[in-house]
Amino acid sequence: MAINDLHTFLHDYFTAHHCEIVYSQNGMITVQLTEEMDRELMNRPFYWHYIKKMGHPGDPKQLTLITNPKKRDGKHEWIHYGSPRLHQIVNHLHEHETYTKLFERIETDKKQALFPWLVANIKISYQGRQKRDEMVSIGLHLVNGVMQLEMMEELQHKTMQNTISDYCYTISPMIKLHSGLKRIEKVLESYVDDQDHDWASISQKTMEEEIDLLRHFYRENAEEKEMQKEVDEIKKRYSPYINFKVINGGLFYLAENA
Repeated sequence: MAINDLHTFLHDYFTAHHCEIVYSQNGMITVQLTEEMDRELMNRPFYWHYIKKMGHPGDPKQLTLITNPKKRDGKHEWIHYGSPRLHQIVNHLHEHETYTKLFERIETDKKQALFPWLVANIKISYQGRQKRDEMVSIGLHLVNGVMQLEMMEELQHKTMQNTISDYCYTISPMIKLHSGLKRIEKVLESYVDDQDHDWASISQKTMEEEIDLLRHFYRENAEEKEMQKEVDEIKKRYSPYINFKVINGGLFYLAENA
């Protein structure tokens, strides 16, 4: 996950989780947590267990984070790239919000159809002597089958929300989600097939050279079991392969002109 503006990211994160933004200026953000977010971020399981057992609603905490290191005052928590708090928030997103369903916000007083798009952000990992990752964002129109690359860039120009706008209605998908994902996988496989794969040949050659050298070394030693263990490690390190991983995605309902 790339976070270019930490303060804006935090503002959007807490807003999306229904936390009241009490203060958000000058590199400081104070939020009133909901019970759900207090449970997620404040590590107070015993408090919530006790308070619920007593039949009380509980008192979620306020959290103040400093995003500008020049504003650090020692009273509040400084959050930065690499800080445990940011890792905690990112992990929360990874664990609970990999997939979503959102609707484009439309200002209209007439009936407006919203069409379903399956959007997948996928990491392609090229593994071998060297490792290279590539992110691909694909959207598939689940009615007419049109596919669009760089879909996230397209979505950045739109306002999305959790609920459908007034006067809008959704069109049922003609393509099922599972089938749609298969289509996306085929496109990715075709894309990967068209790439230059010299890196795989180089990695394969390096692996064979390493194994030949190892066997030459062990020729004078009868430690077959130990040699095989090292051969397996070399194969694991250099064997070229390509892996797809869906980082996140979801179902997005967009206007026809998407």
